[in-house]
Amino acid sequence: MQNPLKDFLYFSREEKRGILILIAGIILVFLSGYLYSYQRNRHLFTEEDIRRQTAAVAECDSFIASVQKKEKQWKQRFPKNNHKREQKENIVLSTFDPNTADSLTLCRLGLPDWMVRNILKYRKKGGRFRKTEDFKKIYGLTEAQYHALLPYIHISRTDTATTYMAQLYTPPAAKDTNAHLYKYPAGTVIDLNRADTTELKKIPGIGSGIARMIAHYRQRLGGFHNIGQLQEINLDFHRLKPWFHINGKDIRLINLNRAGIESLRNHPYINFYQAKAFVEYRKKKGRLHSLKPFGIYEEFSEMDLERISHYVCFE
Repeated sequence: MQNPLKDFLYFSREEKRGILILIAGIILVFLSGYLYSYQRNRHLFTEEDIRRQTAAVAECDSFIASVQKKEKQWKQRFPKNNHKREQKENIVLSTFDPNTADSLTLCRLGLPDWMVRNILKYRKKGGRFRKTEDFKKIYGLTEAQYHALLPYIHISRTDTATTYMAQLYTPPAAKDTNAHLYKYPAGTVIDLNRADTTELKKIPGIGSGIARMIAHYRQRLGGFHNIGQLQEINLDFHRLKPWFHINGKDIRLINLNRAGIESLRNHPYINFYQAKAFVEYRKKKGRLHSLKPFGIYEEFSEMDLERISHYVCFE
């Protein structure tokens, strides 16, 4: 039985020859059209046009070559990318004090250049990291970076504070030279926010240095609202608590709707970035009525807002 499909696809020798000639003819038609178009376009341009086009291409190539040369020289002179690559490869985690570490030390910790510049600028304007948690508030520092650096952060106490502590805990027998100074008897209680240095020195265990330190910190705060704040200047408030009482009405408040960045950041509880956040909020949204809006800001922790709340008003 014959296959009809095979009969349909079968061509004789003459038919095959005819098909090949037809295909060749079609190809020649397409090629002739392409060649005609090429020859026609070629004659449209004069020799002057070709010369100008060649000159323009040469000028463009020359310009690109000069730019590449300048770029190469610039990279050799300021190898920024190479520096970043080397910095990433040469991270050295070691103990550092954020209040004294230089830019090279901070870069070796893996901090980017812009963040190092912000830290140095913050310190230059008088900002200080008083506790390890303060370093977490650096703008742009991620949680992972902070926890990686946390074991290496060491904030040194000043020699002055060490001297004051030594003076506070010096046994009475070692203070023979001050034996003639009058001291209050046990049971005496004075106002911590109103006592001057002369009165403070009458408290047993407090000398001239401690008295000046308390008065200076009280001035910066605007007044104490709690005896426990004495530990912020490295004093044993448990030992001093029986001698003091506090009148909260004597606290000097900061008007958050009027104070500028410099005025705000001078307070021990407000750093530069927090002061900036207050001012920027006023500019964008108007008057402040509470600290609640800042609960979602990364610049503030709950402890920060609680401490600040005792020293601000919204008049």
